[in-house]
Amino acid sequence: MDRPSTLDGRLEHMSKGLKENIAIIDDDVLVRETLGDCMESAGYATESFGSAEHFLASGSVQNAVCLIVDVQLPGITGLELQDTLAGNCRRVPIVFISARASQSDREKAMRHGAAGFLSKPFRRDELLRLVRLAIRR
Repeated sequence: MDRPSTLDGRLEHMSKGLKENIAIIDDDVLVRETLGDCMESAGYATESFGSAEHFLASGSVQNAVCLIVDVQLPGITGLELQDTLAGNCRRVPIVFISARASQSDREKAMRHGAAGFLSKPFRRDELLRLVRLAIRR
């Protein structure tokens, strides 16, 4: 059975009157909570995960219209998650966040189709702008 495209899933989700779902993947619980509050205050539904492995095992990739992903995750890193999703033909926009990413990490993420890349700390409006742009892609 074919997986629905991101657009098909988004249209089905919106036709049911549901909020668009943003998946937040960061190993810092405070960051997950803060980003969740930020996205929810902007009208999005959110799901949070402490690792890429938990996200992949959850099945939530099918519901997410955008991911906010820390580059430096334990286990599967954010960049490896991006590669895994692309290898599974799952095109979901990713906004990367990082406190310690190198320029080469930033370049690789963007070259592989990231919707954006923010260095921590960043402003709420910067993140919301990138998420909104990513969803409209």
